[in-house]
Amino acid sequence: MTAVPEGALLGLADGLLWATEDAAAAAAAWRGRGDEKAADQAAVDAMRERLRQLPMAGTVVIGEGERDAAPMLYVGEAVGSGSGPEVDIAVDPLEGTTICATDSPGALSVLAAGGRGDLLRAPDVYMEKLAVGPACPDDLLCLDRPPADNLGRIADAKGCRIDDLTVCILRRERHDALIRAVRTAGARLRLIDDGDVAAIIQVADHASPVDVYMGTGGAPEGVLAAAALACTGGAMQARLVFRDEDERARATRAGIRDFDRVYDRRDLASGGTLLIVTGVTDGPLVGGPVRSGNGVACDSLVFAAGGRRERRQSTLLPSR
Repeated sequence: MTAVPEGALLGLADGLLWATEDAAAAAAAWRGRGDEKAADQAAVDAMRERLRQLPMAGTVVIGEGERDAAPMLYVGEAVGSGSGPEVDIAVDPLEGTTICATDSPGALSVLAAGGRGDLLRAPDVYMEKLAVGPACPDDLLCLDRPPADNLGRIADAKGCRIDDLTVCILRRERHDALIRAVRTAGARLRLIDDGDVAAIIQVADHASPVDVYMGTGGAPEGVLAAAALACTGGAMQARLVFRDEDERARATRAGIRDFDRVYDRRDLASGGTLLIVTGVTDGPLVGGPVRSGNGVACDSLVFAAGGRRERRQSTLLPSR
């Protein structure tokens, strides 16, 4: 790992925020139009152009895919001016393409930044995830325990009963057994159709009703969510899930050697990271862009080390 001085990373925060704002505003123009690809491409184009201008030697470690499949913001792409701090960048210019296309709640533009090696270079495969907020110690969780056992330990750590807990799970057929197990244990369920980055961020928010996130989703999204927990506090365990040999080969190219490894939050994102989310559609974390005069008003959250969390509301002007 190559440490980036905290001041240097925070010095890039405004520029990185502009990148998510630009992407969110571009994607928002496609809200409700039913065209996921156009919305995603607009977000990618806008974010890449902004990142290109920033004074850093950036490398995309999580992006739109491998180089042969993604012409822009591909894994390994150099971004920034080439001078300044060496920074690893993880991006999801439009988290929730279907959400945006249907103008449903919770689409985001997301970016994480850290020093070299601070963010896991996760391949574009599935990841089993279990995440909780800062009230629970890092060694509390175990992916190999039954859901009821984990929920009992979490309830004990939070000083409550299992039936006081709310567990968030993606609404997928693959989660049918998990959903039954959580209900049998007595916890409440919040089922979501998309957007597990926002769901995991919410477990660390004292104002959120969500206590636990469980289930299988994208590995890149898992790293982005872990970057938020690295800033806010919280525990997480994760394990890559492979459906075929092509996905194992993809993981090998990303540098993964132990296919059965269980990662904790520190393995996914170190404590020196920065995470920024900007709303594309209105949601539980942030609102979507709104036209304001001759500009567009954006709503964002900036997470930094030491539990710092700042809401930023700014207006993008055509001249910016």
